Amino acid sequence: MKVFYPGYYKDFVCIAGDCPDSCCKEWSVDVDAEAAAFYRKIPGALGDRLRQVLEDTDDGTIMTIENGRCPMWRQDGLCRIHAELGHDALCKTCREFPRLTHDYGDFVELGLELSCPEAARLILHSENQKIVCETVSGGETGDYDGEVMEILRRSRGEFLDFLETTSLPFSEILAVLLLYAHEVQDELDGGNRAVLDIDGCLEDARRFAQRADVGALQEFFLGLEILTPQWKARLETTAATPCWDGRYKALLRYFIGRYWLQTVSDFDVLCRAKLAITACLLIGYLGGDLIETAQLFSKEVENDPDNVEAILDGAYTAPALTDVYLLGLMS
Repeated sequence: MKVFYPGYYKDFVCIAGDCPDSCCKEWSVDVDAEAAAFYRKIPGALGDRLRQVLEDTDDGTIMTIENGRCPMWRQDGLCRIHAELGHDALCKTCREFPRLTHDYGDFVELGLELSCPEAARLILHSENQKIVCETVSGGETGDYDGEVMEILRRSRGEFLDFLETTSLPFSEILAVLLLYAHEVQDELDGGNRAVLDIDGCLEDARRFAQRADVGALQEFFLGLEILTPQWKARLETTAATPCWDGRYKALLRYFIGRYWLQTVSDFDVLCRAKLAITACLLIGYLGGDLIETAQLFSKEVENDPDNVEAILDGAYTAPALTDVYLLGLMS
């Protein structure tokens, strides 16, 4: 079986108490059944505390938050479970975060989540972006439509190759992605093979674009679930003129790498392309330190399945996610 991951993947090390944020803040942690059963049997003070804060819900067991933080989070920024019982005693969520695993059966893709500040630094700044391929034992037959997956892997590869070599302004790269995604969607729907026609995409973008105000995009995100007052305040501030530097290519590569192949579940690549485009546009217009803004976006949006689903659905219904509006923000 083949395992793919970006070169910086194995460079990640949690910076613990030096982290400017924390994965132990704001989120109620999902606790897998095996870990929950283990925690409830731990003797002594730690076990008593765990039994106090574990809560069973319709969706499984969670570690409730108290005063905006995980009750296992110590003053020094370290986890009490980790400190007293070791890394292997952590629940699956805490043991793996911010590592991502997309297991397609006959191949696996690994990555890091942008919502972790240290992972965000690697994603946006590491020069080690090349995809590494390892062969490992195991694996199963892929439980997906082989023809659809072939289209998705080929089209993603073609776009990422273009992203790596192009000297076009970033706003034009986003326009190419949007129009190319329409071509790929048409192929998935039974049409002709998608062709990455750069000049044709840019010509169509200029024809359809209408100058747009970013306020509608901010209002769309204000209508989603909001985790922190900080994010709400950012969305309510006057947008800045984006400064598209080279790091935005890495940002777009992250979104394409994370979401493009997930299309194999429902055959809808256009909505995922719009997710990537919308994320880059909003992060760019909000301005500020790119790592901080991108990490906050990911924490608020990517780590909330309802918010991701709202964007995917809104790709066809929300005025702020129409082709004309998005192209206007790129012009």
